[in-house]
Parts: sequence; C-alpha cells; structure tokens
Amino acid sequence: MKSIKAVIIEHENETVQLLNKFADENSMLITICGVENGFEAGMELIRQHRPELVFIHACDKNLKLFQLIKNIDFVAPKFIFMSNETSSAYQAFKLNALEFLLKPLHFNDIILSVYKVLKVCEMELSFQKIQLQEIDSINGSQSNKEFIAISSLDKIELVKTDDILYCKADGKYTEFILSNNVKILSTKNLGEHVNILNQNNFFRIHHSYLININHIVKINKKNGYSCEFSNGELLPVAKRRLDDFAKYIRL
Repeated sequence: MKSIKAVIIEHENETVQLLNKFADENSMLITICGVENGFEAGMELIRQHRPELVFIHACDKNLKLFQLIKNIDFVAPKFIFMSNETSSAYQAFKLNALEFLLKPLHFNDIILSVYKVLKVCEMELSFQKIQLQEIDSINGSQSNKEFIAISSLDKIELVKTDDILYCKADGKYTEFILSNNVKILSTKNLGEHVNILNQNNFFRIHHSYLININHIVKINKKNGYSCEFSNGELLPVAKRRLDDFAKYIRL
C-alpha cells in the first residue's frame, strides 16, 4: 500500500500534535508535509506539496473559503474535516468531504479515515490505468494523428492536434495548453506524449515543453532562443536542443 502525503489546516495544537503523532507512528501510511492555521495559508501548502489528503478544521471561515480549491490546476486532494460540533458534518459532506471526524480525535477514527482515503486513491489509480489502456488503444488506431485522446482524472477528451499550442511537464502529469486558452491536465507524463505527437509538427524544445511549431509567430534570439506563440507566451529553447531545433524548423 502506497504512503500518502497530507497537509493539516488546524489551529488547535492538541489536534495537530495528535495527527503528527499518528503520522510518526504510521509512517508507512502517511507523511505530514506541513501545518497551517487557516485555509488561505493552507492553500499555499497544498500548491507546494500537492498532497493526496488534507485534514481541515471545519470552522465557518475555512468552510466559506473552501471554494478556493477550485483554483488549483492539478488533481485536488481528499479532505477529512474535523470539528467539535456534529452540526459541521452536514456542511462538510456538502463540500465533498471524504470523512468527518469529531473532536477530540481518537487514533482508531483517524486510522479508519486514512485507510478510506488510501482505498479511494487505489481505486482511482486502477481507473486511471484502465483509462490509459483505452487512450493507448485510441491513439494507436489513429493513422493520421489528427486527434489525440487525453486522459484526465475523470474523463477522456478528444482534442485536435492542430489546436494544441504546447504541452508542459507538471511532475508526473502533463498540462495541455490549447489555442482557445483551455487547459487540460493529463495523467500521463510529457515523455509519453512525445512518443504520440512527434509526427505532428511537435518538437521538444526543453525538458519541460513540447511545442506545436505551427503556432510559433516569432523566434527571439535575445538572451538565448525563445519561441513566441499566438497567445503571446514565450517559452525558452534549451541550449542542448538548439541545434536540433534549428534543423527541424530549417533556420
């Protein structure tokens, strides 16, 4: 069973200490990446560590700010809400809480909740594997590569390759930026997409970027080469890829 990363958003020291103690004694299951008092500061921890789980105090302020989670551009973590009041459970589950724990916390309740998170993560991973097999089948059957099938966490999207500006490495994921400013987060890494797109006017100019050369409007030479795209963005060309890139676009 894979260990998960967690963040704590909680102001009560007793609760934080108990969760840290639990993590220390169950390091094979969970690692605490950081602690913050409120949701706004906690969002920075979530962006920094991209945890699978967040323990969060279900106070009114945190509940009202919870909509900020929609602003992240990666797979959202699972949330376990905690409160001294059972009345907070209703609002927590309305916000898609995976679990609700009543304070003071007890080890047995924590471990049952963490195991629930682990099982859900495992189920999602299995679903992703099935999706990826379907994606490989779809992409492998397209002889002209006019479209590419992109698997996100909850759906498969068919996208015209001509509409892709570039792909950006995002850890084990890949972010697709389209010409209409839509962004799609794929569950495959960038290297896997290179194998599919390298026959469609795409070139990997950098370890982090695979670009569609049809959308380049200008190549800047100041302070090293960079490509300007139709949406105004500038992406750098890595020095070690510059010669191959020049040959590819016949500079």
